[in-house]
Amino acid sequence: IAVITAFNFPVAVWSWNFALPIVCGNSVIWKPSEKTPLTALACQQLFLNAVDKFDGDVPENLSQIVFGDSVAGSALAESDKIKLVSATGSTRMGQFIAPYVASRLGRYLLELGGNNAMIVTPSADLDMTLKAIVFSAVGTAGQRCTTLRRVIAHESIYDELVSKLKKIYKTISIGNPLDEKNLVGPIIDALAFADMERALLQAVAEGGTTFGGDRILEDKFSPYAFYVKPAIVEMPEQSAIVKTETFAPIVYMMKYSDFDEALETHNDVSQGLSSCIFSTDIRETEKFLSTSDCGLANVNIGTNGAEIGGAFGGEKETGGGREAGSDSWKSYMRRATNTINYSTEMPLAQGIKFDIE
Repeated sequence: IAVITAFNFPVAVWSWNFALPIVCGNSVIWKPSEKTPLTALACQQLFLNAVDKFDGDVPENLSQIVFGDSVAGSALAESDKIKLVSATGSTRMGQFIAPYVASRLGRYLLELGGNNAMIVTPSADLDMTLKAIVFSAVGTAGQRCTTLRRVIAHESIYDELVSKLKKIYKTISIGNPLDEKNLVGPIIDALAFADMERALLQAVAEGGTTFGGDRILEDKFSPYAFYVKPAIVEMPEQSAIVKTETFAPIVYMMKYSDFDEALETHNDVSQGLSSCIFSTDIRETEKFLSTSDCGLANVNIGTNGAEIGGAFGGEKETGGGREAGSDSWKSYMRRATNTINYSTEMPLAQGIKFDIE
């Protein structure tokens, strides 16, 4: 099994793509993000320490690490010795890896991007909604595949929601993530910051108004540390930039008047990972759950995060794979149908009769 992971969750994604495969009898080759190599080395050493401590009869090279960029990833994807490629990252990464695996009719499990949305209805508990928006939109500095990217709020509560949200954003503590007082740490690097700047400029060009999004704390930290103010962008409609996932703390705010219109806007993006609705109207929530084209659909809970006991994954350009959950082990095994006969007769399928002299 080859496991390719992203920088934002350098341990968690590896762990559930490592533990299950080895329990199912596979060896694992792990290619971590080139941005987080030290985490991979630490995890590998912890595994080797555990093997020594419990004096287990563990096959040699059960766990291996390969470092590198897309060249290393494509080499793993092309190898016919790799029976399954489990890759987590951007949609672009999945589109790069998948053809290599498909060319040899191999198997892959893809967990890719998500342009996740929240619908806020007139009956929503606004205090709870605000907490969910803030945590889902700015947690991990907006660098989760399940980060909230879009809020679709009913026109009757939109102004109040945005006004309160901006007040909360002014109080968000930004700084060293090792300090528990801080809610938001840095984004990963200069390229991520450039992507964020481009997205905000495009949003303005498409009719949006921005709040926040500036780089800060440049005099306090290394020039290679990119701390930013999370951004709120009010948009007149779901334009091209809103439909594009930007891996940064940007949340786009839009109004709706008709619930069916909100559902259509919600689904009108390329990815389908996580979604949620805030409402106390059971009919609305049931319609949302049956209409959402995402792998994760929540009611009165934000988009980000996942329970390990539930299947995690999405649809469309999110990749369609599922990790975690009660039946995820099946991805790491071969399926075989065995028919065994201990009689002295030769039974045939479907009750066919056939005799020879």
